[in-house]
Amino acid sequence: MNGAHIIAGRRTAVAVRNGAFAEIETADLGAAVIRQALKDTELPMDRVDEVILGNALYGGGNPARVAALAAGLPECAGAMTIDTQCCGGLDAIALAAARVRSGSADIVIAGGLESYSRAPIRQRRPTLPGEELESYDRPPFTPWAERDPDMITSAADLAVRLQIARTRQDAYAVESHRRAEEDIAVESQVVVLNGLARDEFTRPLSPAVCRRLPLSGGEDYGVTAATTAVEADAAAVVIVVSERVRESVTGNSVLIRGDVSRGDDPTCPALAPIAAVRELLARLRLSPHDIARTEMMEAFAVQALACIDGIGLAPDSVNQRGGALAWGHPIGASGAILAVRLFHDLQGRAPGDLGLAAIAAAGGLGSAMVLEAVGA
Repeated sequence: MNGAHIIAGRRTAVAVRNGAFAEIETADLGAAVIRQALKDTELPMDRVDEVILGNALYGGGNPARVAALAAGLPECAGAMTIDTQCCGGLDAIALAAARVRSGSADIVIAGGLESYSRAPIRQRRPTLPGEELESYDRPPFTPWAERDPDMITSAADLAVRLQIARTRQDAYAVESHRRAEEDIAVESQVVVLNGLARDEFTRPLSPAVCRRLPLSGGEDYGVTAATTAVEADAAAVVIVVSERVRESVTGNSVLIRGDVSRGDDPTCPALAPIAAVRELLARLRLSPHDIARTEMMEAFAVQALACIDGIGLAPDSVNQRGGALAWGHPIGASGAILAVRLFHDLQGRAPGDLGLAAIAAAGGLGSAMVLEAVGA
């Protein structure tokens, strides 16, 4: 079976909702990173077999196809958009790896794209004459209303259940911003759009500021604006290739060692990555101590802390350059951003060093992927 390798990874900066990317259409975010990733590798566009992108808010259609054509890819290239909510960007890369391993493709561009700013307004059709349209923010993620909680409520409940104090959550958020502010490597990942070369939300954050923020949910263990990732716009892709293609290009690459997507209790989606990571590590005969770098999604501080504790990861190995609390959560793109960051981090590591990306999604889904540094 073919190995699946990542030979390039690019992302936009993450812009807050109605911020720097407020007027950029979702597909145009994707087109920008597709073009730059291909330029990095000098692969001709007509060799790309397919584009697979995660997206959650587009409102139908196939934005992967729109982005591919806008980037200049030939009309013969396939394109698929998937929606597994927050997991979509990482799941798209897993699908690309499966395509390559099976021999059905040699070059697949995969990742995610999302724009809260340009997302359509959602409304339900009336069922009876005279009824008004009903607007809604999100679709159901389970068939049971009592087991389909609001994400903030679920996070606050988790903090109470696991006794993760607000002070610990605040400290985690402060550290996430500090690390992101000090990250000098971010610009090597980012395709500059509208003059934005770094993630827009990252800022100095102090414990004193955190203490002054009102609770968004819960009480003594509740979550706040500081410990919740902001809604955001971004796109990110990697180029996944076969062994044959990897041998024909110059530069470093990383091997996709394995990936898992699993379901768990939908009432507590934050914990879903724990089962996914455990299964993946067991399948690869690895332990958490074998992982040199981890990119863990920070939709909430309590979610990241619960997963770090539950998996048994060394905290110092997780999000060493900051996480989503410091840059935001562009739903369908977030998992792909983790993979792009991990790809770049592994460039300077010794061959054989391992990186882990993990993310949770509404409805109780968790996805995980292990990458291995292999050098040039």
